[in-house]
Amino acid sequence: MNQTNKRPGTVVRLARQMKGQQLRLTVVAVSIVVYVALSIWNPMYSAIAIDHLWQSIQAAARAGTPFAITWNNMGRELVQLTVQYFFTWIFYYLQSYLMASVAESLNLELRGQISRKLNRLPLRFFDQNKSGEVLSRITSDLDKIAEVLQTGLLKLIVAIGTIIGSLIAMFYYSVPLTCIFLLFMAVSVIITRIVAKKNLRYATERQETVGDLTGLVEELYNGRDVIKAYNHEAQSLRQVEGSAERNRAANQKADFLTNCVNPLIRLLTRLANVVIAIIAGHAMLAGTMTVGVVQAFFQYINQTAEPLTEASYMINSLQSALASAKRTFELLDEEEERPDPADPAVLERAKGRIAFEHVSFGYDPGRLLMKDISFHAEPGQKIAVVGSTGAGKTTLVNLLMRFYEVNGGRITVDGLDAAAMTRRGLRQNFGMVLQDTWLFGGTVAENIAYSKPDATRKEVVAAARAAKVDHFIRTMPKGYDTVLSNESANLSAGQRQLLTIARVFLCDPPILILDEATSSVDTRTEQRIQTAMDNLMRGRTSFVIAHRLSTIRDADIILYMEHGNIVEQGRHEELLAKKGAYASLYYSQFE
Repeated sequence: MNQTNKRPGTVVRLARQMKGQQLRLTVVAVSIVVYVALSIWNPMYSAIAIDHLWQSIQAAARAGTPFAITWNNMGRELVQLTVQYFFTWIFYYLQSYLMASVAESLNLELRGQISRKLNRLPLRFFDQNKSGEVLSRITSDLDKIAEVLQTGLLKLIVAIGTIIGSLIAMFYYSVPLTCIFLLFMAVSVIITRIVAKKNLRYATERQETVGDLTGLVEELYNGRDVIKAYNHEAQSLRQVEGSAERNRAANQKADFLTNCVNPLIRLLTRLANVVIAIIAGHAMLAGTMTVGVVQAFFQYINQTAEPLTEASYMINSLQSALASAKRTFELLDEEEERPDPADPAVLERAKGRIAFEHVSFGYDPGRLLMKDISFHAEPGQKIAVVGSTGAGKTTLVNLLMRFYEVNGGRITVDGLDAAAMTRRGLRQNFGMVLQDTWLFGGTVAENIAYSKPDATRKEVVAAARAAKVDHFIRTMPKGYDTVLSNESANLSAGQRQLLTIARVFLCDPPILILDEATSSVDTRTEQRIQTAMDNLMRGRTSFVIAHRLSTIRDADIILYMEHGNIVEQGRHEELLAKKGAYASLYYSQFE
């Protein structure tokens, strides 16, 4: 794990993420400055205009003539005030539009970084984290960041500028009234700080519970058939309800703190208005303040109090965004796979000579699962890996594919150290069929061609025929152009397995890895596939993980594993003659 304590803070990292948007941010900054300046000048100019208007009305009343607005008498001032308000709106619209663009661009950039990061993370990360938790960071957390940047951050910056400018104007008009107002606002700031501190903790808890709930729902959705089969619907419902309740409680706390502060601050603002109105009324009667100045002063109160209210709300919202950003950066800081060598060894098409030389491995380096594993496979040989569940069979082939890095020793392909090659260069020599099939949302042809995107339709059909799946495909509504859902619920487990086997036929790799490739098909289909597999494996080095030992009696090498180590290796007849662990397992299947 990276040492995150040496990394800059979340706010600094967010700022650095927006370095590529200096032009937009500069225009936003200029728009904010102009908008704030106009917001401060508008009430001041309105005071001048209203005092002029009031004086004109009084003069007309004293002269006994009707009052009329002309270009020289208030017309010019009213037009100028209208223009000022129009440009205030223009600059508000400009900054809002550009800030939305900045926020979405940041969101897109972070999603791209996370996507690239996920491709560089070792399998250990995915073993330790639920997919739903990871998905919540890519969706919910990033959406929260974008939402707050579009509204919260912009409003907060504008609020700060407006508050400072308005207070300067208020002090210019009346120091005592401004001090009274500040006294009420000081109480508001203290309340906001207390609430914001607590809200950060609850916001973090909320995002964590969202991730837990998403992961649980996905897990239960994927296992819905098993849940129904074992009548665990009620228990599953209780799990979801418990997780949803924890999320509700966290949301309630965070939302309450975010929303409850606004009414309280508005109450304090209204009380300040009442006190100031009484004092300002006496000042007007005494002739020390004019009507225009009083109305301007109240405009400044609203311009200061409302942003203060919004600032308290947006500060709490920013706490949520910072919590989401922190979780996002934690994902981006996860330890990655060992980088590919700068000057990698190149193996265009392997002959298939594989060697494990004193290999040791453990998911936790302090607790080794495999110790001193050694064996050799010559080109074209069939190597069977057998043993009880959890013996380390799949781990062995995962090391061969460099899904995990060995802790000691080395693995060579045609004499070249696998660690000296790029992962891409190594894996292009392998074809792999796993127990768990994976098909994506696309046509049947696209799913088969996943192993060779530039394959022609003729090549795809040939691969399907070799995998004994061509006939089934042609019975589908649109044949090879039938669109599959990403869950492929309309296909049986055996049919999905056959399509993944067709992928291997298509890419024609020199080395094969078959992890219980026929586990999901019936016996008759298995026999047909086994015949095709025998043809496919001819001339290729093949690693076959099998539970049914009858399918690997012809293997050139059988590796029998227990607790991560190879305890026996040899041909079928040799291992039976030893009357050891393999013989015991073999005969137990035919009793």
